[in-house]
Amino acid sequence: MLAKEMKPGAVVVDNDVPVMIESVTVQSPSARGASTLYKFKARNLITKQKVDLTLKGTDNLPEADFQKRLVKMMYKDAESLHLMDQEDYNQFFVSLEDVAEQTPYVTEELEGMYALIYEDGCVGLQLPTSVELNITQCDPAIRGNSATARTKPAVLETGLTVQVPEYIKEGERVKVDTRTGDFLSRA
Repeated sequence: MLAKEMKPGAVVVDNDVPVMIESVTVQSPSARGASTLYKFKARNLITKQKVDLTLKGTDNLPEADFQKRLVKMMYKDAESLHLMDQEDYNQFFVSLEDVAEQTPYVTEELEGMYALIYEDGCVGLQLPTSVELNITQCDPAIRGNSATARTKPAVLETGLTVQVPEYIKEGERVKVDTRTGDFLSRA
């Protein structure tokens, strides 16, 4: 796959290791005749380490022998997250430490979650960009001057704490961005 065609979410092989592209920055040349550089922030799917790649637009990296499978969470135990394929009902598991950043957004009702399968093993998860979660604990709003938009911490059903606007109450359902962990809106 050419560097100029790579988008976030693409999985390519770099130094015999599959990496998933997380972000792309294009650096245009300042001199005539110079090549446009594509800077990629990627994650090694095996070791979970971040990788920085800089390529010219015509550089080529092979696509990884890799699958994305639509899954649902079955259950979570002390060491792993157990998932079920929505198409053929195969079961996968992934270590909780491998998906520690995504676990606070995963519930049994979550739709649109993909398991990243490499060599018949689940190496990670790809979540939708936003998820809906219930607020389990939140302080009541305080009356007073509200010339500025004030926020307060709210604990969600998965244990994640996010800053929400002061008017949000306990028991409400909110949308949260899975990339940044920020409150988006009421659900």
